[in-house]
Amino acid sequence: MKSLDTFASGKLTAIDARSQRRHLFDHTRRDQMQAHRNGVGDVISFTDNDYLGLSTHPDVIAVANEAAIQYGAGSGASRLVTGNHPLYRELEKKIAKLKGTEDALVFGSGYMANTGIIPTLVGKDDLIIADELIHTSLHAGIKLSGAKTLFFRHNDVDHAKELLRANRHNHPHAMMLVDGVYSMDGDIAPLKQLGQVAKVFDCWLMSDDAHGVGVIGGGKGSAHACGAENLVPLQMGTMSKAVGSYGGYLAASHQVCELLRSRCRSLIYTTGLPPATVAASIKALDIITHNPDICARPVQLAQKFAAAMGLPKPETAIVPLIVGAEDKTLMLSRQLAERGYLAWAFRPPTVPEGSSRLRFCFSSTHTDDQLNGLIKTCRDIGLGTEIGQ
Repeated sequence: MKSLDTFASGKLTAIDARSQRRHLFDHTRRDQMQAHRNGVGDVISFTDNDYLGLSTHPDVIAVANEAAIQYGAGSGASRLVTGNHPLYRELEKKIAKLKGTEDALVFGSGYMANTGIIPTLVGKDDLIIADELIHTSLHAGIKLSGAKTLFFRHNDVDHAKELLRANRHNHPHAMMLVDGVYSMDGDIAPLKQLGQVAKVFDCWLMSDDAHGVGVIGGGKGSAHACGAENLVPLQMGTMSKAVGSYGGYLAASHQVCELLRSRCRSLIYTTGLPPATVAASIKALDIITHNPDICARPVQLAQKFAAAMGLPKPETAIVPLIVGAEDKTLMLSRQLAERGYLAWAFRPPTVPEGSSRLRFCFSSTHTDDQLNGLIKTCRDIGLGTEIGQ
């Protein structure tokens, strides 16, 4: 309909004016974070979430191929019908063991996990308090729950306590939502302190550990890195980043996982993951469990880069370099790409207005020569001088 196209064109014009329009580019990935990007050419990616390079690991690829041959290309139905192939049980056991919980439940994606877990556990009479910088998928889950929601200042334990003290008594149940690692800033939530506060107020702490598992806490994630293993009853995460595959999960008690198996809409009403995807995750978790050195390397590389650029010492494999204006951030990203290094420009609404940034992510498969080349190139285009200091 003409009115629909007119509506879309008007929206696109406004987005273009703010340098916030998104585009899709063909991107062919290879090992050691090398890739070919349409319109740019060969690049080394410092923007992937593949923190351990497991998506291109030959052993991971081999087991994925074997699973497709044995079980088929797809699962055929939702997990509760006929899509729960035997590989699921093995994967959930491995996740629970890694995270130190009784049980685990695998979802189609991290977004589907967050939009399903939250409204299954809390409703319109309940309370949610959340860090102001939580991932957008947690916001989506909040909206579906209908619960009263209050936001505390980023990583501010005292503010979280204040909100619970003033509001908890008015609601039968309460949840606290945080990211274990904040993907745009790379900082870690103070899970031990938040967990202690949540325990006092009988508030269920849920951490989105998408960017923590495989990278910090010896590969076990943010709760273990913070010494908060027994204070985070709901440990959510993904297999699409350090695990190198796809899917989301919740590691929790057996009773919580059983409830979700029976009532969580984003699990019940969607087709199960392809067997190859689940098999790849199983193999990747084996590698993470038995190779602590590769889990430590991304943070080591991030710290070396930050030191060379005059940036604060990072806690994780993520190093943001705040530029500010959208157009300048895009220009700097293009300049890096033209020189063979990919660092994505993140702009509003992904980040707050005025805080557009280049986000550098480091992988255990990045070589020292690649890192040194990135540092030199950043300096050549003026990064680490007038910007980021």
